[in-house]
Parts: sequence; structure tokens; C-alpha cells
Amino acid sequence: MLLFGHLFVTLGIFFGLAIFIPRLKTVINPRYLAIGAILPDLIDKPIGEVIFASTFGNGRIVGHTLLFSLLLFLAGLYLYDKRRDIRALSLSAGSFLHIFEDRMGADPYTFFWPLFGWSFPRDSRDFIGVEHLVTMLIKSFHLEFLLAHVTEIRAILTGVLIGVIMFLYWSKKRFKKKGSSKIVREEL
Repeated sequence: MLLFGHLFVTLGIFFGLAIFIPRLKTVINPRYLAIGAILPDLIDKPIGEVIFASTFGNGRIVGHTLLFSLLLFLAGLYLYDKRRDIRALSLSAGSFLHIFEDRMGADPYTFFWPLFGWSFPRDSRDFIGVEHLVTMLIKSFHLEFLLAHVTEIRAILTGVLIGVIMFLYWSKKRFKKKGSSKIVREEL
């Protein structure tokens, strides 16, 4: 799944759950949840596909492990206990949802790292650093590439749709607040 998929699907899950569990809004900060939703890719893609592409050859390494999310969660619990700071808990929730959305459970060697060894599985593609990322960007505009990645495109479109719905919801809520405050001022 790509950027918009991770961001908006994660935020959509959070706001959907917050409808049924209102207290969730006091435990999770949506801004840090959004950062956590892309954090595994922010860590792993540059390291595994660009900087150390010849070593790892994979964009799903340490940030895509259960251990990474658990360590973030433990740091979040500690900071919440000491300072009532929910930012690290929010990051860990976003990170966990990211690896859930990527279906990392289907790749136990990465998901349960380092239980099955210290190395990560190599991807079947040839990784050549920045050139790889540029090639992927150029290919993303070709119909053959898009048809080969229909599942990812559906996830992106779902994420964008959730983002549009959230934007419309927030806009409606904000418009009502401005309209009601204007009426109150006119009455005075």
C-alpha cells in the first residue's frame, strides 16, 4: 500500500472506531497516528531500497516488524505513565496499523524478526538505489504497471475516498461552528 492508502485508511479506521469509542480521541493524537501510519516506510524504504539496497534489497525491514511496533508501544506506555504524553502511543498505533495493512503476517520472517534469524528476505526485484525509485515513479504512469498493481490501486483509491469523506465531515462541522457563532454575534 502506498502513502495515501496508509494515511487515510489508518485515519479512517481511527475515526470510525472513535464514533463507537469516544474515549479513543483522548488516548490517540490523530497527527501522530498519521505519522505512525507512514513511519515504517519512512524508515525502511530509504534504508532497504536506496542507501543499503545491495545489502537488504527489500523495502520492508526493521520498521515492518512486530518488534518495532511493540518497542514503540512500550515507549508510549512509559511516556504516558510519566508525563501523560500520548504521542508515542499514537505513533505505535499508526505503525501497527501500517504493518497490518501491509499484511506482514503473511511474511513471518520479517514480521517476527529476529525470531527466524537476523537477516531479512530479499525482494525478487533488482534494487539499484535512487534509480529504482525513479523507475518506479515513471512506470507508475504506464497502464501495464497499473494493471499489474490493481490491489494497491484499490487500496489507494479507498484511502483517497476515506480522506475525501473525512475532509467533507470536518468542513461541514467547521462550517456549522462558524455559522452558529455568526448568528450569536448578530443577535448581540
